[in-house]
Amino acid sequence: MNTPTPSHSDSKKQISSTQTASDKNAAGVPDSTVTLSPAGSVKVAPVTGERITSPLGRTLRDIWRLISSNRKVAVGASIITFFLLVAIFGPMFVHQDPNAFVGAPLDPPSAAHVLGTTQTGQDVFVQLIVGTRNSVFWGFLTGLATTAVSVFIGLIAGYMGGAVDDILTLIINIFLLIPGFPLALILATLLPFRGLATVSIVLVITGWSFNARVLRAQTMSLRDRDFVEAARTTGEFPLRVIFFEVLPNEISIVAVCMMGTIIYAITAAVGLQFLGLGKSTDVSWGTILYWAQNNDALFLGAWWWFVPPGLCVALMAAALSLVNFGIDEIANPRLRSEGKRVRRRRLLEKGSIISHG
Repeated sequence: MNTPTPSHSDSKKQISSTQTASDKNAAGVPDSTVTLSPAGSVKVAPVTGERITSPLGRTLRDIWRLISSNRKVAVGASIITFFLLVAIFGPMFVHQDPNAFVGAPLDPPSAAHVLGTTQTGQDVFVQLIVGTRNSVFWGFLTGLATTAVSVFIGLIAGYMGGAVDDILTLIINIFLLIPGFPLALILATLLPFRGLATVSIVLVITGWSFNARVLRAQTMSLRDRDFVEAARTTGEFPLRVIFFEVLPNEISIVAVCMMGTIIYAITAAVGLQFLGLGKSTDVSWGTILYWAQNNDALFLGAWWWFVPPGLCVALMAAALSLVNFGIDEIANPRLRSEGKRVRRRRLLEKGSIISHG
């Protein structure tokens, strides 16, 4: 019995089918199963599977999984997102100078002025929107800059060791011994120019030491691990080992440190501006509170002048704290297991109450 031999046209079909399957795989289409029938023809059967995603897509998916897996992170991230949207898009819808005199002095909230006016007739709502952009922008910028200084000094001190570690540790300890906020007060007073940038520079100088010490200790525990030794033996430059091998293993600690630093930056900036160490013509949460305190808004009963900026500061600090605690719970296995035990105990207690009822 003769076995049928595939013709020239059948071979072309096989080649074209194979090329089509490879093209689909290159384009990110799910893989296909190629089977050869007894007649010699090729059958391509799609296999359901996960679509190949880009690195950006995977990163966004991981961020969404982080937010949705922890209630604290979800609530905190929602509040932060709200303030970021107000800071980015809010001033686009407010076509008015925040320092312009637009109404009667101390006019209570009304349809014309949603949050009333100040003692000099300025619209509090307009000031709050513009002040949100300045406070949030400079707060996040200061937090990121402070965290960058902490990461750079802490990782180099922990990895290099020896004289480098001794010198950097001495500098860290000196800054740790000096109270941060009083030092910021002195520096802000001595600097010849004032403004949001000045406050940011002062807070970067005074706020990096604690996180640098934490990152130094973590780096010292990682510098003798196998993957670091392997990178060293291949002749990698020390800075490359620090920032491409050690730093990725400390991302969770860096994220927690950054959240705490942003909280410090926003609240300390508001404190310095409230004490009059900012530029009086700048509009921010701190300067709104400064002018409200200077003009006796509390004694005059003008609650609409100081309550909104104070509430914004409190909500932003609380949101950042929730994200901070949530990241710590996710990154720390002990806290994660403790949270699972608490939730399990609550479910058991709830079930027992229902059964007894």
